[in-house]
Amino acid sequence: MGFIRPSALLLGGLLAAPALWHGFVTGQLDVLSALVRFILGVLVAAVLLAVLRFVTDGYGPSAPRRRRTDAVDEAGPDVEPR
Repeated sequence: MGFIRPSALLLGGLLAAPALWHGFVTGQLDVLSALVRFILGVLVAAVLLAVLRFVTDGYGPSAPRRRRTDAVDEAGPDVEPR
């Protein structure tokens, strides 16, 4: 599972945007608390995106079907085709 993906960082930043705003801009929240919320947001985002990738993995184009001649070619020159 990739925690340091750009999509996970972006979604984690969006989830923690209010805390980051109050921590760095207005000063109403401790900076350490804002950063902890950002890290937790990135972890939650990474898990959610991993679940989304797992669910949508089978919807892409399927692998091309192997023909019978492909199996003969991979067997090597010693094996005679049936």
